[in-house]
Order: sequence, then structure tokens, then C-alpha cells
Amino acid sequence: MSITHTIEEISQRIEQAMPEGMREGKQEFEKAVRQAVSNGFSRMDLVTREEFDVQTQVLARTRAKLEILEQRVADMEARRDGRPPESEEGDLAS
Repeated sequence: MSITHTIEEISQRIEQAMPEGMREGKQEFEKAVRQAVSNGFSRMDLVTREEFDVQTQVLARTRAKLEILEQRVADMEARRDGRPPESEEGDLAS
């Protein structure tokens, strides 16, 4: 859901909750509400759903690379200590 859509939805809900007499200045009120909500959102340091999804994918790739590197380090430490690498221990047990 886009921020523009969210602002529009909030504006409509507020308008529906208003008494009939206050609805006369609808355009001016809508403009003021949209501006206030927009200002509030801009201070919140929000990201779009697209940006969030991209960063989630980057994080998943980074985690996968980290797991590979952790395994390589564990294997090198095992070789240094004279033990078979963890990746080969499963082969020996068979």
C-alpha cells in the first residue's frame, strides 16, 4: 500500500466521522488533513514496500554467504587442529 493511498484512506475516515455541518469546508479540510498526515509520515523515516523487499533479499544473500564463510573458517580451524573438517566428517561416518 502506497503512502498516498494510506493518506487518502485516513482522510476519508476522518471525513466520514465528522458531523454534517463540518463537511461544508470539505476541500479545505481535505487539504489540511493530507498536509498534516503527509508531514507526519515524512518525519517517521519510512521506507516503501519495494525498498523493504529489496533489502530483505540483500539480507538473505548476505546470510547465505556468511554461513558459507563460517563453514570455511570452521574447516580451516579443524585442519589446523588436526581434525577432519566438519564438511568431511559426515562422509567419514558413512
